[in-house]
Amino acid sequence: MARSVVRNPTPRCARCQHLPRWCICEGLRTLECPLAVDVLMHSREVWRPSSTGHLIKRVIPESRLHVYDQGAPLEREQIVRPGKTLWVLHPLGEPMPADAVPDDLQLLLLDGSWGEAADMKKAVEGWGQRVSLPMTGKSRYWLRAQQEAGQFSTVEALLFVLAALGLKAEHDALRLQLELHVFAGLSTRGNKTMIADYLADSPLREAMPELLRKMQPQSPLEKRAMQERLEARRAAGLDVEPARSGVATDGRRPQG
Repeated sequence: MARSVVRNPTPRCARCQHLPRWCICEGLRTLECPLAVDVLMHSREVWRPSSTGHLIKRVIPESRLHVYDQGAPLEREQIVRPGKTLWVLHPLGEPMPADAVPDDLQLLLLDGSWGEAADMKKAVEGWGQRVSLPMTGKSRYWLRAQQEAGQFSTVEALLFVLAALGLKAEHDALRLQLELHVFAGLSTRGNKTMIADYLADSPLREAMPELLRKMQPQSPLEKRAMQERLEARRAAGLDVEPARSGVATDGRRPQG
C-alpha cells in the first residue's frame, strides 16, 4: 500500500517550512522596504513549502499576503492601500513609469501558476495600473521546472522591480534570502551535483560561509553537532509544522 502523505506528514520548521535538517531560520535576515508589497497567492499555492510568496512575507514583515479563492472573492478595499498608487505586476501591462517614487507605490504580485495568475488578474482588473518591465537573464529559482526561457518566480519578479526602482540594498538582501531558500530546497532532494552547480554562482558562499558549513557537515564530529542542533530545536518545540501534500508549481512570468 502506498504511503499516505496526509496520514504520515513530514515534520517541517514552522517558520521557514523546510525540513528540520535543512532549516534556514538561522540565516533569516528581514528587511524594511519603502515600497509597499502585497502578494495575492492562489489557494493552491498556500501549502507549497517551496512557495516564494511565503518567502517574501518572511523576509519583508510589513508585506501583506492575501489568499485568492474563487469561492470567496476579495473586495478592493482588502487590497488597495489608501494614499498609494497601486501597480499590478503583469507581463501584459504598460511599461513602468520612469518617474516612479517607491514611497508612493504599492506593488501587487500574483503568486501561482500561469493559469492561476490569469484568473487572479481578472479578479483585480481595474483596481490599479497594470505594469510590466523587462525580465532578462536566467532564473535562480531551481526548485520547480521552468517551462520556457525568460520565466521567473514571484520573488524574482519583485527583485526586478526593486532593481528598476534603484533599491539596490533591498534587492541584494532579498536575493540572498532567495538563494538560501533554494539551496535548502535542493539540499532536501540530495542532488549533490546540482547543489554544487547552484552554489558555484551564489553570493551565499561569501555572505554566509559558516551557515553553509553547518548545513553541509562532512566529518563525524560535524554530523554529531548537526544532530545535537536538530534535537535542541525539537526540544524547544521549533519543528512542529507537518508538511502538506501537493505538488508545487510556482508562478512563473515571461518577459514583459
